[in-house]
Amino acid sequence: MVSENSPPVTRFGDDGQTERPLGRSIMRGIANRCPHCGSGRLFRAYLKPVDQCAACGEELHHQRSDDLPPYIVIMILGHVLVGGYMATDLVFPASTWIHLAIWVPIGILTSLLTIQPVKGGVIGLQWALRMHGFGGHEDGPEEYGPKKPGA
Repeated sequence: MVSENSPPVTRFGDDGQTERPLGRSIMRGIANRCPHCGSGRLFRAYLKPVDQCAACGEELHHQRSDDLPPYIVIMILGHVLVGGYMATDLVFPASTWIHLAIWVPIGILTSLLTIQPVKGGVIGLQWALRMHGFGGHEDGPEEYGPKKPGA
């Protein structure tokens, strides 16, 4: 029950600016598009994001996707390789060399095809949650918890 005098309810990351839907931002990133407008390119090279969107001017240079995309790709790759190997081995028992000849190229291809969309999705996630400078402020040590006395 909300009364007229109660303060407005704010959500995490809500600073009064434009709405940033999480799902839409991640999907635009996965499609390698700007998470803000959805029309500008997100990458200028295979894994190098643009500094600024050519369509809307949104600054993307402060993204820090770091290690999360490779971890997600490893999880996807593990499911593809282990599930595929087990299903294949039940139907077509073969020697280890044949399985290596099948699953090593599939593993390399799967990882190369998924790393860019996953990184785009992580950048979309950071943009939607206003992380790492996307909210108009820079991250500093004070945002990682209280300072220790004497530090």
